[in-house]
Amino acid sequence: MPRIKRGVTTRQKHKRLLDQAKGYRGRRKNTIRIARQAVEKAGQYAYRDRKVKKRNFRALWIQRINAAVRAEGLTYSQFMHGVKLAGIELDRKVMADLAMKESAAFGAIIKQAKGALPA
Repeated sequence: MPRIKRGVTTRQKHKRLLDQAKGYRGRRKNTIRIARQAVEKAGQYAYRDRKVKKRNFRALWIQRINAAVRAEGLTYSQFMHGVKLAGIELDRKVMADLAMKESAAFGAIIKQAKGALPA
């Protein structure tokens, strides 16, 4: 039985890893052992930051809504409570976009939310 030589598969593995490390600085781009660590760490950062990105955008939408609502004499929490009571089912992303681009439409939403709040 002939022996199995693994040079081809090892080279393919190394090549794929070095392609992922392309653009890194120093030995991180061309030394297998260090490139493997760098690529693995980059993957961890990418996984974590995909969730952080969603968190940051939600915070941005809340800030935009809050700024638009405070101009009308409400706080963000009062406004959101009024929106829930009024039965308006728009998410924060859409409301923030309306607040920035369609101030008249957002003003109507604020009016409805104010009306739904208990006196």
